Amino acid sequence: MKRWVYIPLVLLMAQLCFSATAPDPAILPPSFNGWLRDPSSVKTGTDPAIVDQTDAPVLKEYGFSDAELATYTRGNRKMQVKAARFADLTGAYGAFTFYQQPQMQTEKIGDEAASNKLRILFFHGSVLVDVLLDRVTAMSAADLRALSDALPKVQGNSAARPDLTSDLPRQSLIPHTERYVIGPVAMQRLGVPVPVELVDFSKSPELVLAKCHTSWGEANLTLIAYPTPQIAMEKLRTIQAASLPGGPFYFKRTGPIVAIVNGNVPQDEAQPLLAAVNYDANVTLTQPTSLDLKDNLGNLIIGVFVLIGFIALLALIFGFAFGGLRILARKLLPNKVFDRADDVEIIRLNLK
Repeated sequence: MKRWVYIPLVLLMAQLCFSATAPDPAILPPSFNGWLRDPSSVKTGTDPAIVDQTDAPVLKEYGFSDAELATYTRGNRKMQVKAARFADLTGAYGAFTFYQQPQMQTEKIGDEAASNKLRILFFHGSVLVDVLLDRVTAMSAADLRALSDALPKVQGNSAARPDLTSDLPRQSLIPHTERYVIGPVAMQRLGVPVPVELVDFSKSPELVLAKCHTSWGEANLTLIAYPTPQIAMEKLRTIQAASLPGGPFYFKRTGPIVAIVNGNVPQDEAQPLLAAVNYDANVTLTQPTSLDLKDNLGNLIIGVFVLIGFIALLALIFGFAFGGLRILARKLLPNKVFDRADDVEIIRLNLK
């Protein structure tokens, strides 16, 4: 019998080990909208170089997890697909902004998409997809939307989009120039005018870069968000004191965000861009500001003791009442109710 006791424990340990070592589910589906994946073309790996040898460090900086490459066919048509999975949506979005180009066209595929003739780039959740078509048809967008719907889903905090991107001035923003940066490698590759050492990634900043329209031409807008306003204030003083190429530079701090405008624009053109950047703290009440009576543990304990005291008082009252009733009955009706003879008190059955 003792051996049977260990069987559930062994099964539980085996399940835990399997779940710990089980690989992530496949990224690309076997088929979608009539497109079939060629099994001989599938290539998977955890090295970002299989997606992009040149910018593999950038993908790793964005939290690259694994990738899958495959060729899909439908009739005599072919579609080459590269899918890179990241730790969360932020990484996939950052990589998407790194690869998009100003000449691309906006597409309604996944969470965000852009196309340049036969190449379509989009991300959905934590997966970035780069598609190369043999030709574009009227149904190409619908096919890729079906592919996007078949990708793995993310939930919770992994599906959150960076808040810093909402601080960009959308009216003057040049489409597809937005870049989201969380590390020094991508920052250097993108040619940010502020040196990496001045930004100081040891303070865990995040950056958003974009180009904006002005009456004088294009201006570069850089937003650097630090964990606290105090750090942002310190870094702003350091950046302002440095000699930066590509000026003139104009600065502003709003909360924990340092906004920088540079380019061949005068101050009266840069100020509207800086004025459009305003930090707005979102305060969410996760608990009541005062203790509710029903949620107060002290009130609960006091209530328990009050109930115990009330029950004890009732017990005393009924005890004294019952005892007093017996004493009163003995005095008023002696040997009538409680003090009868034993032969009367006990009922006997004389069965012979």
